[in-house]
Amino acid sequence: MGLKANGLNTKSDTNNLYCVLGFTDEETVKVDFDDTPFKTVKYWALRMMKFFRLEGFVVLRSSENNYHVVFDRKVSWKRNSKIMAWVCLFNLKNVKLTKWFLLQCIKGGSTLRVSHKRKKPCPRVVFRYGQQGQQIKVFEDYRKLIKNIVSRLQVDMLD
Repeated sequence: MGLKANGLNTKSDTNNLYCVLGFTDEETVKVDFDDTPFKTVKYWALRMMKFFRLEGFVVLRSSENNYHVVFDRKVSWKRNSKIMAWVCLFNLKNVKLTKWFLLQCIKGGSTLRVSHKRKKPCPRVVFRYGQQGQQIKVFEDYRKLIKNIVSRLQVDMLD
């Protein structure tokens, strides 16, 4: 498994420096539904899980009407991209989803944000279904690690 910490580059937003941290790998099926109601996200997550036998999933709310879905079954990158393409084909009106998918293909691994992003909080779990002990556990362990590092940095900066 190749895990990467993406987003370590700082960006300037009116002279305030910040960084956005994400979880990237090739073996975890992840989908970023922007501007999509929760009911629709849950429908597609269930449909994907059943059709591709992904064993379970977790839905995280990244901001209002924006959700991340992480599936539990480990797959190859080839299979992962086919699954993401499948959901994009059935959601052609969701341009942001298709754009996200294309960016993941260019990178050769899929990424979801795990840290704050400007005024947006860290994504938080809002729904769980099925098994949670494989790729979801890896994702959540990474999330905890990042949260601990960020909180320690914040404490150190106050000292």
